[in-house]
Amino acid sequence: MKLSNVVKTNVVKTNVVKSLVMGLALLLASSAFASSKPTLETRESLNLNGQKLPAGSYQLQWQGTGPNVEVSFLQGKKVVATTTAHMVDRDTPAPYDSAVVTHNQDGTANLSEIRFSGKKYVLSVAGSTDKNTMEESPTK
Repeated sequence: MKLSNVVKTNVVKTNVVKSLVMGLALLLASSAFASSKPTLETRESLNLNGQKLPAGSYQLQWQGTGPNVEVSFLQGKKVVATTTAHMVDRDTPAPYDSAVVTHNQDGTANLSEIRFSGKKYVLSVAGSTDKNTMEESPTK
């Protein structure tokens, strides 16, 4: 075998190995992201910027990395509600998943903030300015 053929074979093998490593890294990164699907469980019906969010369990997805993100509330594959939120950095991680709910004098409740266990950020729901009575509720 000529030296030039050996070099070409080694270059091809190196490129294949690099491609496999990059593909594996991408697969692992997407798997880690896919397994991190935050959920919100509400015990009461909530107002969400003019939308009614019935009590229940929701998967959260958002577009953007901050500070302004568009949050979708899903049940199964169906989008039940969407809203704008602000991703706010915190100094310490939240000890557990929770939602901050504002109770209004008329008996309605607004979703104000969503906190995630172990994360140093929260989603502050835009438009939740009526702060009569705030209550933090664990979501699980």
